[in-house]
Parts: sequence; C-alpha cells; structure tokens
Amino acid sequence: MAQPIVDVLVPVALDQAYSYRVPHGMTLAPGDVVTVPLGPRETLGVVWGEGTARPSLHNRLKDVGAKLDVPPLKDELRKFVDWVANYTLSARGSVLGMTLRMGAHLGPERERVGVRLVGSPPQRLTAARARVLRVCEDGMTRAKSDLVKEAGVSPGVVNALIDDGVLEAVTLPPEPVASSPDPDFLTPDFSEIQRDAAQSLRAITAEGGFSTLLVDGVTGSGKTEVYFEAVAEAIRQGRQCLILMPEIALTARFLDRFAARFGVRPAEWHSQLSPRKRARTWAAVADNGVRVIVGARSALFLPYADLALIVVDEEHDQAYKQEDGAHYHARDMAVVRGSIVKCPVVLASATPSVETEVNARKGRYRRLHLPERFGGQHMPAIEAIDLKAEGPPRGRFIAPRLAEAVNIALERGEQALLFLNRRGYAPLTLCRTCGYRFHCPHCDAWLVDHRFKRRLVCHHCGYAMPQPPECPHCHATESFVACGPGVERLEHEAADLFPDRRILVLSSDLVESVERLQQELEDVAQGRFDIIIGTQLVAKGHHFPRLNLVGIVDADLGLGNGDPRAGERTFQLLHQVTGRAGRETGRGYGFLQTHQPEHPVMRALISGDRDAFYSSEIELREATGYPPFGRLAALIVSGTDKHATEAYARQLAQAAPRDDAIRVLGPAEAPIAMVRGRHRFRLLAKAPRAVDLSGYLRAWIAAGPKRRGNIKLDVDVDPQSFY
Repeated sequence: MAQPIVDVLVPVALDQAYSYRVPHGMTLAPGDVVTVPLGPRETLGVVWGEGTARPSLHNRLKDVGAKLDVPPLKDELRKFVDWVANYTLSARGSVLGMTLRMGAHLGPERERVGVRLVGSPPQRLTAARARVLRVCEDGMTRAKSDLVKEAGVSPGVVNALIDDGVLEAVTLPPEPVASSPDPDFLTPDFSEIQRDAAQSLRAITAEGGFSTLLVDGVTGSGKTEVYFEAVAEAIRQGRQCLILMPEIALTARFLDRFAARFGVRPAEWHSQLSPRKRARTWAAVADNGVRVIVGARSALFLPYADLALIVVDEEHDQAYKQEDGAHYHARDMAVVRGSIVKCPVVLASATPSVETEVNARKGRYRRLHLPERFGGQHMPAIEAIDLKAEGPPRGRFIAPRLAEAVNIALERGEQALLFLNRRGYAPLTLCRTCGYRFHCPHCDAWLVDHRFKRRLVCHHCGYAMPQPPECPHCHATESFVACGPGVERLEHEAADLFPDRRILVLSSDLVESVERLQQELEDVAQGRFDIIIGTQLVAKGHHFPRLNLVGIVDADLGLGNGDPRAGERTFQLLHQVTGRAGRETGRGYGFLQTHQPEHPVMRALISGDRDAFYSSEIELREATGYPPFGRLAALIVSGTDKHATEAYARQLAQAAPRDDAIRVLGPAEAPIAMVRGRHRFRLLAKAPRAVDLSGYLRAWIAAGPKRRGNIKLDVDVDPQSFY
C-alpha cells in the first residue's frame, strides 16, 4: 500500500505548499504542526491538506520528520492565513511564519524543583542554614529558586540541607504563563453613561457572533475600564480574549490597570519576550491555558483555542501597520479574524481613523459614545499662538506666551509637557562658511544632530558618525550651525528659561530599555519631574495626574509632507497630546504654536469641534475617491542601480492591464529617493471600493517584466505611508 501524501506549508517566503510522504505509523490531518526536511535543513511546517503530487513522483518525495505534540492549527486560523496572504499579495509561507513564532524552544516543560522541610535541624547550624529553616517553618513547598531568594542564601546552602535529609526535593507542576483573571475582583465605579456602554459590551460578548463596535470616548473618559467589562464577560465564559496595543511602551501602565481590575496580570506577546517565554506563551494560547493576551500586532496570528473577543486599543494608531514582510494593518485584519472566528471586535479610540468613523456613521460599526471625562473633569482649553505675530526671539523656539503659561503652571505645583515630534538636537547641521550639509551616504536624508550621544545619525538606516572638528568641504573650524529644533535642543532652552526645574526628555532614541522607559513614566506620574519634553512617545495611553499644561512647539510639523492622511494624523496626534492635560485635578490647558491658525486642523482643535473636522475630511475623501471611498495600492521598486531600477519601474507601468475603473499613477521617484543604498520608485494604483484590487495587482505582476539583478518589488495594499 502506497504511503499517504500530505501538502505541508512551511514558513518561508513561498506561496505554495510542498508534498511529503507520511511515514508508516504516523497519522496526519490538516492543521498538524510537523517537522519536514527543506533542502539541507529541517524546518517546522503545517499540514495544509491532502497531497496533490502526481503518483509518478511519490518515490522522489521526502518523508515528514515528526509530528509535534501541540494542538493543531484550527481551520479558522488557516483560513485567516490564506485570507491575509491573498489580500496583501504576500506569500502564504511568510504569513504562516507569523503564526509559528514560538521560537526554537517548543518542547516539554522544564522540570521545576521544589523543597520542603521534612527532617530535624542539622548538627551544624550556621546562620545561613538557620535563615533557610525559619523560612521553611510554615511547612509550605517552595521552588528552590524562590527559597534561595527569600532566605538570602546561596543555592549551595539549600543543596547541602537536601543532602542532609533536612529538606526534601519534590517535583512541582509547571508554572502557569499567567494566572487566571478574576472577572469580579473589583467592581468599577461607573458613571451612568459608562454603565450603559459597559452593559452593552457585556451583552454583545455574552451573545457571541461577529460584530464590530467602536468605543468612542474623549481622552480620560474611561474607555479602557468600559471595554474591560467585555473582557470580564469573556473570562466568565471560560474563553479567550485578545487585546491589541500599538506600542510596547504603552503596556506597562496598562498591565497595572488590568491587574487592578482583575487581580492578576495577563499574558503578554511582543518582541521583548525571551525565547522560552515566547514558546510557553504560544503553547498556552494553543492549549487554552491563558484567558487574556495583551500584545502587539503580531498577537493577532496566535493559535487561539477559543477566541471570544478581540479589542484594538488606540485603533487609529499608525503603528498597527506592518511595513516589512507582509504589509498588513492589524486593525483591519482584526476585523477579518473576528468575522472568521465569529466573535465581537471592539475598536477603542478618542480620535478614530476616518475609515472607522465612516463605518460608524454608515451603521456598519456600532458606536458607544463616551462624551465626558470620568470624575467630572473638563477637556483642556486649547489656544493657538500665531508664530507670525507672537513668535519666539531669534534662536529660540518657545514663544513668550507659552513660556509664561508654563511658568504659571509650575508655580501652582503642576507639571508641563512640551511636545515636539522630532528626535535629536537639530534635524540639519551645516557649515556657515560654505553651506555644506551633512547627509547620509546611504539615504536621501540629512543627518540629525544628537548632542546627548555626540553623533550625527540617519533616522532611516541608522548610519552614525561623530561630528568632525572641521568642515569636510572647506575645512573651516568651528563653523557648524544647527538648524531647527529637536527635543534635545528644546531641553537646553527649557533649562535656560526655567532654571532649577526638574526636566525629563522622553524620546525613543534615548530609551535604553523598556524597563527604563517604564521607570521614567512612573517617575513622571509620581511628580518627580516638573517639565516633560517628549516626542510622540508621550502622545497616548499615559496618565499623569499632575500634568495640566501641554505646549505643542511646532503644530504644523506633519501637515506639509504630501501624505493624503496628513490632516487626519496631525489632528489625531495633537488631540491625543493635548488630551494628557487636566485628566485628574485642576483645569487643563493646551497651546498650539502654529504659522497657520486658520488651518482646519487647528480650528477643530481650538474649538473642540471634532465632528466638524471629520465631516470636512470625509467630504474631501469622498470627492477625491480616497479611502475609505476608494482603494489604493502602492508598488515600490528598489535597486542599487538607479537607471536600471527606473527602467524596470517604467516597464512595470507599461505592463499594467487595461481597466477603465483603475488608474495607475507613476512611476515617480519616492519622496525619500534612496534608503540603505537602494534607489526607490513608486507606482500607485487607485480604484473604486468595489473593485478587486488584489486580483488586479496579481494579474499585473504576473504580466510584468522579469526582475533581474537585485531589483526588488514591494506591494503595499492600503498603504499608510507614502515616503
């Protein structure tokens, strides 16, 4: 009898599955995780279906290596992998790779050794041994490592007591990845509006089935506490819940809030996990061993055993877009996975994306509105500072009115935040003698001056160099001048304006570790700093009780970059930043330093008329056919040879299938024309919403010219970045 054949999908950048023979005595079904030979190495794979190889090829096939003792990937997850791959034009193997990110340590749990007191005291009783015995007097069994730490002794002391028969070593069950949350650990004190929203979420979660809800609340309205009630309902059902966060930096305080509500911390999933913790978490998710997972966008691809709820916090955040490998947007894919699993999806934001807002207005998503801050706090009063009329003195960047407002807040014992979304000291350094500008040798970008690190740095490829003692062009000395402000330069100015005040700079390039960032955020919350100077790192998700004033140093920074979402993103960012003010006590104030106070974004922020801004933005999008009223896809051609890259991009444009409904724009040199030594050209396909744009792109690429050399083609469906 011929050996059965199965098709196995492997986590490499290939779209097709490979056929393998099933060894005698092994039974495989779709979803089983296996090891298979792939070239000279063995790799993980997933059985995707019955084999499709021709009988004549069976003798040439290799055997499956082993079947792993883990739950098989459910049909719903395999459908999700296929859907994402098809929609984003990514190789199925690449998408599967995001599902199999359990590391190389998947296997039996390590044995945990515990000890307990069983014998009489030893003949030789040292001070260290006495401490161990005092700890063990309660008769409890402890992990050996915990006993060593609690008694303050070396492991050798404990081992010696075991050898003497005073302590007994026992095998302990594996430590759980996360303890089970208690849905009734704390009863929240809700306002009437919050209570109604919470009851709706509980009812929808209890009912099950697919639906999408928008928890739309102003900053400080208690959105997190409200959607926690949906999480509590999923826990009561004994089912699983996924909470997506846009950035790891946001998780620390969120985990504290979760623990305050449910008594324990949830399981985590992000890039900072150790390999062993990653493997144990993956296995626990697949075994239904954890109830709640809080993670970054990649957590969407975990093999949940019984998913009851998906929450996307800060759903508008750009960080949800994956820009490398498979170009997917976690918010949109969360809705897709919810529809496949048939579970509710909750989107939460104070500034929803235009796409989400349109879906809510059209009734596709149900809106739960929280219009007031918890505890009766008012939204901050926003004022514009017209830099054309009342700008700062030459060489300064903080306007006198903003400086005065900061000083008043500090005298009241409050904190102030100065926001500038630009890292480093200055974005450009030039020679005042000859005009030479320091630029990156690998990118079409200027080097940013980082005074704290004494380096000139490229923010695109990471290239760095010390500032030379003389100009490389004219050899003039002491001729360098910094142009424009970054947060480091702002710190120098703040130190001059507010001497003897405690100042903290929060910027991603200055964060040595997640733990260090968490400590600094905690220091701010405890009032150990008076002035915080930060980038978008401080824009969302943080609660600083004493922060009552926010000053936006350059409110126009994001408006002039040619991005069709520039207005939306600027509004969201500035609304989130100013929303940090006045969340607990006192009245909050926000100041926008701008050259265009008449701009619709500035007018909406000052008036607090968010709906008017969205209506204007939606009207513009609809008139131009931009998302969500149309669809976009970007094709980015890159290569080391500029002429060859441009020639290929032009050939690709000529190969585009004729379709009256679809416009193909370009090729055009990218706004940042070279990154990491590769020249970049962009094409853009624009189509009505009803068109199968993914299918069109697939046909286009199939008909396109063959790539030669190191030319690379990236496809980004629904692009969020246009650089």
